[in-house]
This record gives sequence, structure tokens and C-alpha cells, in this order.
Amino acid sequence: QLVESGGGLVQVGGSLTLSCVASGGAFRSYAMGWFRQAPGELPTFVASINWSGGKTYYIDSVKSRFTISRDNAKNTLYLQMKSLRPEDTAVYTCAADTIRENDHYYTPSQTSDYNYWGQGTQVTVSS
Repeated sequence: QLVESGGGLVQVGGSLTLSCVASGGAFRSYAMGWFRQAPGELPTFVASINWSGGKTYYIDSVKSRFTISRDNAKNTLYLQMKSLRPEDTAVYTCAADTIRENDHYYTPSQTSDYNYWGQGTQVTVSS
């Protein structure tokens, strides 16, 4: 089970940190990621991280503004977001790929790569 928190309303240029707590499984051995879905659109990839936290991957529009990280001791995934823009408004969902275990080079970016999903947390950036 994956449960997100930390969403909310923030002004343009503000910051938020999302958390995703994993329970009921050995998620610490697998890659995880964040996706977002704006109203009327399909979910899109934001960032992913390998099982150890040593390798990350971002979409271009969030590079240098967002940071994905994980604390495997706490079974928690994070997404630090700064310099937020109105176009970042969306429901943010964390996901886990529990197929490829302990793969250092694996930072999946497709929705089809993931088999566990959270419920999402709303992020709204007001201008």
C-alpha cells in the first residue's frame, strides 16, 4: 500500500514536499516514481528513483526544481518541489515497480512499468 501526503495550495514560486509511505511490502528493494494528472489529461511521469536512491530521472520541465528522494529505513518516498508554477497543478501519485529487484540502473518512466499505485494528493499552484 502506498499513501501520499503533503499536497495543498501554494502560490507561484512556492514550495511543497510530498511524501509517500509504503507499507505491506518490501518496496525498499524496488524503483519508485511520481506521476501527476491534471484535470482532463492522462497521468504523466514526473520523476523516478532506483531502489537505493543513487540514481534518479526527471522530466525536463521539473529538472532543477523538483528533487525525488527516498528513505528506505522509513519506507518513504519524497518529492521536494520548489519554484512551483501554475502548470504544476495536478494530482500527484506515487508508484512502485516491484518486478525488477535491486536494479541499480532502473529508473522507470512509463505508467506500464509500475504495478503499485497510491491514491494521490492534490497540488494546486495559484497565480
